[in-house]
Formats: sequence, C-alpha cells, structure tokens
Amino acid sequence: MQMPNNYESTKVGGDFTPVNLGGHHMVIKQVAERKNKKGGDMIVVLFDFAANDSQPGYFTEAFRDDVRPDKKWSHNGTAYINVNDQNGQCSRSFKGFITSCEKSNKFTVAWGENFCAQFKGKKIGGIFGEVENEYNGKTTMRHELRWFCEDAKVDGAQIPKPKYLDNKTAPVPGGEEFMKVPETEEDSIPF
Repeated sequence: MQMPNNYESTKVGGDFTPVNLGGHHMVIKQVAERKNKKGGDMIVVLFDFAANDSQPGYFTEAFRDDVRPDKKWSHNGTAYINVNDQNGQCSRSFKGFITSCEKSNKFTVAWGENFCAQFKGKKIGGIFGEVENEYNGKTTMRHELRWFCEDAKVDGAQIPKPKYLDNKTAPVPGGEEFMKVPETEEDSIPF
C-alpha cells in the first residue's frame, strides 16, 4: 500500500483539544440581530480566540477542519444574548457585552443602523467555565463561555464554579439572560 495523500498532516480521529477554562482574549467575527424563540430581540455573537490568546484561532481551525457538508461555526464560539430581560428592560448580559466591547476597544457604540457591523474585528474578553448539559438522556460537563469581560481583565481571571442543571451553584454575573442555543439552530457562519 502507498501512503495516502496528506497522511502526515491528517489529524487522528478522536483527537480533540477542549477550550481551556478561565479567561480568553477574543476577537468578534460577526454580530447579527435575531428574534429568540419567544419573539424577543437578541443578538448572535460569533467570536474566536485572538492571536495573543493561549489558543489562537481555535474556532476558525475547527471550522476549517470540519468535513461535514453542512459545517457550521462552533456552538462554543457563538453567544446568543437576549437584549431585554423578562420585564422588558435591558438585560444585564446585553449591557455586559456592550460595556466589555467598549472598554476593550476604547470606543462608544453607535446605536441605530449598522449597529451589528461596528463590532466585527473588535477585541473582547471572555470567561469560560464548566456547564452541565443533557443530551439524549446523557449528562456531560462542557467548557462554555460564561460571560464577556473587558479584554484587559482576561489574564489571571478566575475559573468560575461549575454550573449544574439543577442550579446547585450561585447565579453567574449576567448569567440569567445568557442563552446558549443547540447546534441545530439555523445560521451559524456566513461571514
């Protein structure tokens, strides 16, 4: 047998490096306005780890290496943020995203038309922690974005306590309005 094309550079099946827990320097790839399942306003933020991060280009590499015909941007590289809370007021997670982006880039958000376009390429920080998930009757712990922060606060950030399905841990700052949507949700990466 002859050695197959690209044998040396082909990754081994099952080889997977999880996202490191704790703080990450990130760059925003895209922000889009959408409606959540209840018809409320939300933004969808696609991000990747920045060049100065411990795992630079993590989600871009995962997307590039995805061999599925309907490949999508990673679920863990996507944040779904409700604009308003249950009372119709600005949600803490939305305000946290905006404030973190403004402080990280020393700019002021421009409201109105082209709101989403102004975020592309901006830096922002993110804190990752373990989150318990259930899928097909199995419970697992995943490494997920817990909240955004100012990029300058990433280095030395503490790893948050795990978040369990039965809410055994205390609420996370900005966590009650932060929503992760399953990977089957439409529109993942058209940037």
